[in-house]
Amino acid sequence: MTIRILLLDDHAVVRTGYRRLLDAEPGFQVVAEASNADEAYACLLRGGIDVAVVDLSLRGSSGIEAIRRMLARLPELKVLVLSMHDNAGYVTQAMRAGALGYLTKNCEPSEMFDAIRAAASGRRTLCPEAAQALASAALDGEQALARLTPREFEVLRMAAGGESAAHIAQTMHLSQKTVLNHMSAIRQKLEADNDFKLLRLAVRHGLIDFPAAVGS
Repeated sequence: MTIRILLLDDHAVVRTGYRRLLDAEPGFQVVAEASNADEAYACLLRGGIDVAVVDLSLRGSSGIEAIRRMLARLPELKVLVLSMHDNAGYVTQAMRAGALGYLTKNCEPSEMFDAIRAAASGRRTLCPEAAQALASAALDGEQALARLTPREFEVLRMAAGGESAAHIAQTMHLSQKTVLNHMSAIRQKLEADNDFKLLRLAVRHGLIDFPAAVGS
């Protein structure tokens, strides 16, 4: 049986590299590519996809929102994350959004092949870096972001990156009022009574890059 794969990554050269690797592996066929969540969603509507291999750092809404949206439309889809992020916040939220596996981009091709096969059969996979990040966060008590839903996590990520409520609403296909309600819920859950505290927390958990002067 051939596993039909969708590649979701906003870098064409990265998708080309993955396609060559995967198409050369027996039992795999890349049948669709997408550079953003909207393109991925359109690919799903055409059907014929078993596993989506998803990057989390996309232009516009992140891969986490893409996962949530794709699985809302096609619950039987299997999703594997392949990301540069190896911190607990991203791992937790990706899995909570419905991903079956999480690999970092420094994995070996054989690890990716095994993870795709595992996802296709409904089994979960975590690379050592992701598993270590979750374990360390649990031991250190750094689980604040686990209180958020995947959608709240995405709103926080975009807001901390400087996006306005109007832009977030447009990107995530929400009303501006809904975005503001999410921000209120985020502040309550994270016990942050101002935007600067939210920003510091976002930096500490690797949601965004920011000058070291912000501190932790």
